[in-house]
Amino acid sequence: MKRISLLTVLSYFTIASAYGATVSRIDVSGNQRMDTESIRILSDVKVGDNVGDAKSNEIAKKLQESGYFSKINVRMSGNVLKIDVVEAPIINMVTVEGNDEVSTDDLKKEIRTKERSSYDAATIGADVQRMLTVYQRQGFFGTKIEPQKIELDGNRVNVVYEITEGHPTWITDIDFDGNKKFSDRTLRDEILSREHAWWRFMAQFDTFDEDRIQYDAQMLRQFYLRNGYVDFKVTDTNGTFTPDRQYYSVVFTVDEGDQYDFGKLTIDNPFPDVPTDELMDVIAMKSGKTYNIDLVDETMSALRSRVADYGYAFINVEPIPTKNDDDKTIDLTFKIQKTNRIYLNTINILGNVRTFDSVIEHLIPMRAGDPFSLQTIEEGRQKMMRTRYFKDVQMIPTRVAESNMMNLDIKVEEQPTGELSGGFGWSNINGFMVDAGITENNFMGRGQIVQLRGSIAEYQKQALFSFTEPYLFNRQLSGGFDVSYTMYDYSSLGSFGYDRDSLTVAGRLGWRLTDHWSQNVRLSASFDQNYEIQTTDGWQKANLYTLGTNFRYHNLDTNFAQNTHTGVVANLGVAYTGFGGTESFMRYSADIIGMVNFWSDKWQLRSSLDFGYIQPLGDDYVSRVYRYFLGGESLRGFDVAGVGSRNWAYKTYALGGLWKLNGSTQLNFPVFIPDEYQIKGFVFMDYGILGKPPADEDYFAGRPNDIDDDLRTSAGVGIYWNTPMGPMNFSWGWPLKMNKYDREQRFLLSFETQF
Repeated sequence: MKRISLLTVLSYFTIASAYGATVSRIDVSGNQRMDTESIRILSDVKVGDNVGDAKSNEIAKKLQESGYFSKINVRMSGNVLKIDVVEAPIINMVTVEGNDEVSTDDLKKEIRTKERSSYDAATIGADVQRMLTVYQRQGFFGTKIEPQKIELDGNRVNVVYEITEGHPTWITDIDFDGNKKFSDRTLRDEILSREHAWWRFMAQFDTFDEDRIQYDAQMLRQFYLRNGYVDFKVTDTNGTFTPDRQYYSVVFTVDEGDQYDFGKLTIDNPFPDVPTDELMDVIAMKSGKTYNIDLVDETMSALRSRVADYGYAFINVEPIPTKNDDDKTIDLTFKIQKTNRIYLNTINILGNVRTFDSVIEHLIPMRAGDPFSLQTIEEGRQKMMRTRYFKDVQMIPTRVAESNMMNLDIKVEEQPTGELSGGFGWSNINGFMVDAGITENNFMGRGQIVQLRGSIAEYQKQALFSFTEPYLFNRQLSGGFDVSYTMYDYSSLGSFGYDRDSLTVAGRLGWRLTDHWSQNVRLSASFDQNYEIQTTDGWQKANLYTLGTNFRYHNLDTNFAQNTHTGVVANLGVAYTGFGGTESFMRYSADIIGMVNFWSDKWQLRSSLDFGYIQPLGDDYVSRVYRYFLGGESLRGFDVAGVGSRNWAYKTYALGGLWKLNGSTQLNFPVFIPDEYQIKGFVFMDYGILGKPPADEDYFAGRPNDIDDDLRTSAGVGIYWNTPMGPMNFSWGWPLKMNKYDREQRFLLSFETQF
């Protein structure tokens, strides 16, 4: 009987603990900053509730999740709910120490722990993981971050994230398994990642990046597809870290498959008025040649363009392959599919807080009611990205139900458009140069460009203010003005022998004539002070008022990886100087540059021709400072202003010419250095003719000057290096045809950098 009574009592207490008791009062203790009522609200319990063990744990969990407390004890004492708390410290300051490779601003974007918030170890731990992710994206997998809690009075703490960066996780080995047709060295050249070595001190891709490794796998597939291996696969990218995560090795396991050639090539043409024979002419490949995916893409683009010439803008071109495993060929049928005409209904611009809608609309070559074209939309997106107003641009088309209309949402993410830049450089004509400037490319969100810039060089100093409105009168018309002050200290430079101070104010208008042609008109006023060291006249004033126009042709196809171009750039200009100024003449100018890439776009042939002519009006005399000079970069192998007519008494004193004709032919080629360094060699041949000065200068002090307009030529070699700081040119030129009073300069160096 006693045993039964004991079991009954124990069962009663167990049931009472499980089902709890009714709360008649809530007591809170330990709180200093937060008032008692707020804690009761956070606990989500009130008098009259039934609270047992489960409910007590639930109350403690809710209070813990609030982040305000470091310790919580919830219990029932009879019918009284007791909540004992220890408040979490308040964070006084959050700092980051030890970071060099990643800026403090970038790291603080990942930190959720804020000043004047409660200390939360879980939040701090998450902060550490996010910052480690930032470092890992830059290849620093060995980085360690230790959060430190520094206690202060008044239950306050400082949080310090102590960072030990170490060096990046370098890629020590890149190997390949399964490749039989191409060597490891060949395949390494086809991917972005590079093996780390001491001499790759300026390499960009020798640190581990998981996304880049995946991109490398895609590049390998594209390489094999260009060489006929249509079944190629990367079956595995097995990588291993060293125990300290400071080095990484990767092995690409590949399955090459067999090589295929192009087989039968046909076109499925649904348009009876479009000659199939004419379409066959644009096919870029030939039967029997090795399969190349790039030629397939090129043919698809050419077919779309050729069919569009017949008025069929809405088409798709789908290549349909048929594999012939017996003879290892692939037959291709380019199926041209006519699509229904679709039109643009509305354009909605979203996300632009600063940039006006009108600026974005000018950049989109489509309007409501125009035929809908994904290609045109992509052209507009690229045009918007090139403005650098936006960090990201998304074009999202949506079909209007039961119609042939599409809506287009343009979602933009803006970015800062102001630039604070500086640079330094050196050239034979300016000597050492330092410059700095401020540019705002989207002033007041209107797309306007405002620039303030200054430069100080050994032989030249300049200050410039410029303003450009790209959409004058809300049209595709650019307008602007420039104000510049330039000081030329050429009296001690080679053959120039003059100093000049010039204040110039100019206004300009520009517009596009076609996709490749543009025109601008410029009106300027220059207020000069000129000093000729070979005269006794001292400083002389000269005011020049000029109105001119220039036509420009620009059509280039650029391979950015190889830094080579194919195409033509040309300018044609005419300007009148007069309007009552101290000088009166016409100036005619023309130049053209032609470039062509070959041998995988790594080689480039470049040829240029430049012509200029000054026509004095009436009996006016054209001062020497406004004439043409040749030499230096315009005619390598000769000194700056080192060719042409000379004063008989002062052999270094160039008289300049009223016209010039000079050009260059240059072959750029790769050298035996990895492409990532963008170093190329070149050989060149320059030529030039400098016309005679005005007849007034045929004699000096009763004796004839050395006057000529003879041909000069030179040849040489050089090295071009597109460094991360800016391009550098080293060239050695040797005159082939020259006069006895010409001045040689065999070595020429020029470079410029921005930071």
